[in-house]
Amino acid sequence: MIESRASYDPELAALLIAQQEELGEAGGGVDGIVYLPRDDAAYLVVVVHGRAVACGAWQPLEPGVAEIKRMYVRPAFRGRGIARQLIVALEEEALAGGRPVLRLETGTYLPAAISLYRSAGYVPIPVFGEYVGNPYSVCFEKSPAGIASR
Repeated sequence: MIESRASYDPELAALLIAQQEELGEAGGGVDGIVYLPRDDAAYLVVVVHGRAVACGAWQPLEPGVAEIKRMYVRPAFRGRGIARQLIVALEEEALAGGRPVLRLETGTYLPAAISLYRSAGYVPIPVFGEYVGNPYSVCFEKSPAGIASR
């Protein structure tokens, strides 16, 4: 089940902390930066057998554009298609919110994430926004044509 959650939800917070810890261990250059949930982002949580096991969000950027953020699946639940279902749900919510163009950033040190995004129809774009200058960042975008072709 995929549910909307408030930015202050404790299960969402636990997933975001786990994500940051894993990124730090992977060499993501997070340097102790703590991610705080944003009130202007729409968060989704995947629940399996009553347990929150994955999360993601979309955040408005500019008119017609949203950014997919904070994609995370607990390690024990990977390889089950949860991330792909979560991406679809986030895309549908952003589209319903008038944001047909979706962008995202991930780390060069996360080949599985890059593969997932490419297979979901995202294409590489120049680094944007707060990611400019970060040597670990790689960015992607999906346009309405890419969303409709699923």
